[in-house]
Amino acid sequence: MNIIVCIKQVPDTQNIKIDSQTNTLIREGVQSIINPFDMHAIEEGLRLKEKNGGQVTVISMGPLQVEEALREALSMGVDEAYLVSDRALAGSDTLVTSLVLARVIQHTGNYDIIICGKQSIDGDTAQVGPGIAAHLGLPQVMFVKKITITSRAQEHKGTRAQGHQSTSMLARVERMTEEGYEILDTPLPVVISVVKEINKPRLPSLKGKLRAKSATIKKWTLKDLNLKEDEVGLKGSPTQVIKMFTPPLRKGGQILTGALSETVPKIAEEIKKIITGV
Repeated sequence: MNIIVCIKQVPDTQNIKIDSQTNTLIREGVQSIINPFDMHAIEEGLRLKEKNGGQVTVISMGPLQVEEALREALSMGVDEAYLVSDRALAGSDTLVTSLVLARVIQHTGNYDIIICGKQSIDGDTAQVGPGIAAHLGLPQVMFVKKITITSRAQEHKGTRAQGHQSTSMLARVERMTEEGYEILDTPLPVVISVVKEINKPRLPSLKGKLRAKSATIKKWTLKDLNLKEDEVGLKGSPTQVIKMFTPPLRKGGQILTGALSETVPKIAEEIKKIITGV
């Protein structure tokens, strides 16, 4: 089984800095960590490998310093790591990011499960996982708290990504919802995003750290992925941050007491004032 995990290096929440000219995060020279949700994605990839065999490949996009995050993933037991790094990628939105990661995944050749963290703590959009699925034409299941690989009935047929080998397996997942969770079966290959409830990430071993220190990380550029500069970065992103500001502090509210027949009209009147500004 070939498992691909997409991770992101994010600024430590206490050291977030914004470029006032581009309204994008400053990443160079800032203390960074692997996105916490992505740590759970790495752990789940390793557990699936331990139960079903195969290998785990980690992919990331960003400046050269992201290599630190990839080596941390390797020290946990990941087999291979790829980094897409090109100055033209600066300012890429989630649509462009998912396109670039999808291109790398296509170049890896064979894949069964693509795992992402639910969302990143710096962007909080939860859009990259679904974007990868859309670019690759794969089914997707988001906010998953449990994954089990089972045998797939022979007559069950799923849509296959072009160039992917057929498989007789499917993934049974538990997907979290506001009311509880759903149990779904999905054919492979599939894109899955995981929540923190799925597992507890392991600590790197000494042997893993030594191996990661000398491991080779394959680096990709736009040229390697057949992408042009105007397709990525700020130029290629359909969404951009125009303005950033700190919201004003909320004013103290009021507590209404009494019968519903008295309080409901008062609440409705207050809402009307907020909407109309009168």
